[in-house]
Amino acid sequence: MGKFSELIREMTIQEKLAQMTQIMGDCFVSQGYGKLMGLSYGFDIPEELAWNIGSVLGMGGAEKLRRVQDLYLSHNRHKIPLMFMCDIIHGYRTIFPSPLAMACTWQPELVEKSARIAAKEASVSGVTVTFSPMADLSRDARWGRSIEGTGEDPFLNSLYAAAFVRGYQGGGVGNPYQIASCVKHFAAYGAAEGGRDYNTTSIGDYDLFENYLPAYQAAVKAGCRLVMSAFNALNGVPCTGNRWLFQDILRKEWGFDGTVITDCTALYELIPHGYSETVEDAAASALEAGMEIEMVSTAFFQKGEELVRSGRISERCLDEAVEHILELKDELGLFENPYKDLDEEKEKQLHLCAEHRAAARDMAAESAVLLKNSGNVLPLSRQQKIALIGPYADSQELLDIWKCEGREEECVSLFQGLKDKADCILCPACGLREGAADLAAARKAASQCDVTVLALGEPPEMSAEAGSRAYLTLPQEQLRLAEAVLETGKPTVVVLFHGRPLELGSLAQKADAILAAWYPGTEGGSALAELLMGERSPSGRLTMCFPHTVGQLPLYYNALPTGRPKQGEQDEERFRSRYLDAPNLPLYPFGHGLTYTSFSYSPVTLSAQVMHPADVLTASVRLRNTGDRAGVETVQLYLRDMGGSRSRPVRMLKDFQRVALAPGEEKTVQFRLGIEQLKYHTPANGFTWEAGAFQVFIGPDACTENGASFRLEPDPQ
Repeated sequence: MGKFSELIREMTIQEKLAQMTQIMGDCFVSQGYGKLMGLSYGFDIPEELAWNIGSVLGMGGAEKLRRVQDLYLSHNRHKIPLMFMCDIIHGYRTIFPSPLAMACTWQPELVEKSARIAAKEASVSGVTVTFSPMADLSRDARWGRSIEGTGEDPFLNSLYAAAFVRGYQGGGVGNPYQIASCVKHFAAYGAAEGGRDYNTTSIGDYDLFENYLPAYQAAVKAGCRLVMSAFNALNGVPCTGNRWLFQDILRKEWGFDGTVITDCTALYELIPHGYSETVEDAAASALEAGMEIEMVSTAFFQKGEELVRSGRISERCLDEAVEHILELKDELGLFENPYKDLDEEKEKQLHLCAEHRAAARDMAAESAVLLKNSGNVLPLSRQQKIALIGPYADSQELLDIWKCEGREEECVSLFQGLKDKADCILCPACGLREGAADLAAARKAASQCDVTVLALGEPPEMSAEAGSRAYLTLPQEQLRLAEAVLETGKPTVVVLFHGRPLELGSLAQKADAILAAWYPGTEGGSALAELLMGERSPSGRLTMCFPHTVGQLPLYYNALPTGRPKQGEQDEERFRSRYLDAPNLPLYPFGHGLTYTSFSYSPVTLSAQVMHPADVLTASVRLRNTGDRAGVETVQLYLRDMGGSRSRPVRMLKDFQRVALAPGEEKTVQFRLGIEQLKYHTPANGFTWEAGAFQVFIGPDACTENGASFRLEPDPQ
């Protein structure tokens, strides 16, 4: 025990258990509540728990939180301050694009900046902890929470997880305007079978260590102060009761010294999982696994003392958990100042300030991905007459469900962004929520204009948590609207508002241009108008591929090869690993994204044909802007290990560079490869390298065939 040994000795067992319990903010002074998210557990909040609670979930606002902290401290005999925790996922009041969209910038520095702004706005409102980043790797767009992560690649996910942590925490959580970061959901929640939220996962150690664990580990290395358990069972063991995950991997192997918290009601869910028979069993399993804060449910408080008295759980287990909780509060500086950065005047000054809105607009522009641009229909010009049609034409519903304190009425719609930049006729043609589309009005508007912008998408509640979908098409009413507009023969640009890759069907073939806007946040309409009108050029790149059909899912670029690979998309040999009725490859691959110019790549050149463990190999291409506009190309380097003790993926992203070039300009782009980039998780020796042949590919996306080969050999004796 450490700094708080004496205080912990003075606490009763029930006071300790209360510190280890988190309740919903709205229930803080109530006598109890019984139903949350449709789950009836009969959670009881007696007075003894309320005035000794360790933390509160989901409250915000400087005036309110000051009042609650004052009230709490007036009742708590040890004067231990509360922590206020929130799901600050992509902004607090100024809302940035959803995390999956932000990932498409391929700019971790921008993600870090967004988290720093979110922390500043949250801290002045009294919030001290955020449940972000979500480091769950997602390979299945049916899973609604794909929106909350950063995609299908472990390398890129790791960069973003660390960037979020640095942004929230800065040089230390006790510093002004910094909050503590909780990485979630440990572990492998994104592999939910069938893409169905809360479902079980089955992952071998090789896949787990290679693909799913790296982003969590990156967040831990970056210094995140909390880790949250996942809802799912991993290989038959629910994560909230998984001692191997939390004690062996997180604590011992990775050296995590922070606090562990369950997800909301996840402790009680050990019972319906079939892992625990009773509440006592669930509490004991969670404590033994290393859970220290129970979110929302109250099994620790209800059953913890009985478990200690019976000898099933040692009181030392509780003491260690409370020590971690108090250390976190001390790091935050709450013992010296229970309000930390809480400031009602600064709250008014900082929320939605011009600087923050400008950053949100920049992020929205950088995160949009131009999927298609036939005939260079984009950018639009001021000389064109534009018909703006569709349910998102003038909608301010540009935030996903994790909008924290963001408000739709403060969002800039697409029409609001365009109306001062273009000759634009607004024809929504159908409501966002319901009502048949006025197809005649849509056809008429499109026919009277030079070009149509169709603003389509999935309503926010159709994605995120509990937003799993078996079909990934746009709503049928919108598809009918799109067909009516396309029948006019006028050039048509589709702007998609969505939380995940969608199945676009004939829209992908018939539309002249498609811009993936995602849920772009507070300044979405302003950013999209700048892109459509050519004031900025799109530069976003996909971090999850778009399927041709939902039947291809799960679909991801870094899959393992098979013994009977399909030899290109034209290969119709039956006895291959292929579909009879769909391509193997995605509609739009990982890394795909267009801009308003074009680029050419020279063949890959290598500094050597043989690499030794102590060497650094240089791989180069000559990149040229072959268009007539300036642009940014995201040059991507992929590896393939051609043979080893385990089969290796057909592509693995290992590095990338964003390169800005003027028309006609060219530049040599170089990458340095060291032995660490060639290591992987082997059955016998953990992360190590193996001698053999490698291929290196450099190009604009994961499907590039622009490559060269080298061999890795042991150092000469």
